[in-house]
Amino acid sequence: MKTISILQIITGGFIILFWVAFFTVGLAPENPPQCYFAYEHAFPLPDTLLALLLIASGSLVLKGKPLGKTLSLAAAGALVFLGLLDFSFNIQNGIYTNSMMDLALNAFINVWCVAFGLAIIWRYRRQVVDS
Repeated sequence: MKTISILQIITGGFIILFWVAFFTVGLAPENPPQCYFAYEHAFPLPDTLLALLLIASGSLVLKGKPLGKTLSLAAAGALVFLGLLDFSFNIQNGIYTNSMMDLALNAFINVWCVAFGLAIIWRYRRQVVDS
């Protein structure tokens, strides 16, 4: 549980850092599709909430609070949804084929969100039901 909790806190922090970098450094692809910025600008609010949920739930689990596991499952569902939604957008709009950097960054983010979300669900599935 400690490893998953720490990874939740780190993931939440990286989500916040991603948006800071997006708006300051510019993490957009070289030739984004027309809808790219409208799509991306819809995410800071829900991603910030997800990041705070990951940080809070990971911290609560580390402190031994049962609510942390419940919140972890909510965060996990949001991570899986986010990863699949981004994958769907990226595949439909050719984001993965823009450059090796776009492929590496976006594929990593999408795979991490889905895989880590499923890992959290797998880890806490019984503890929440049994408690």
